[in-house]
Amino acid sequence: MNKIEQIAVVCHEANRAYCQALGDDSQLPWHAAPEWQKKSAINGVMYHLENLNSKPEDSHNEWMAQKKAEGWKKGKKKDAEKKTHPLMVPYNMLPKEQKAKNFIFLGIVQAMSKPNF
Repeated sequence: MNKIEQIAVVCHEANRAYCQALGDDSQLPWHAAPEWQKKSAINGVMYHLENLNSKPEDSHNEWMAQKKAEGWKKGKKKDAEKKTHPLMVPYNMLPKEQKAKNFIFLGIVQAMSKPNF
């Protein structure tokens, strides 16, 4: 497993734990997560490593741009088959609890990308 994937695993598992704390048990552990979800986490890590001054809002915007490119659209619930997701909205329209996921993701990437980590 390369460094980017290691960071993506930690981001994914932190997101999964945070979602569970909010009552959302829909996230599977990394080893059982669908490939599209793993790819999304890896893409997010790569984006932040290539854009060192990015902000949490940039993380959401990049995620949403990738989803749109893959045919996803806003929907009442997350459905991988229908490619719908309720968070396909501008960052400023996200609930505070959802914005927190972007801060956590970015913080993990920044911490784990340090040379001595």
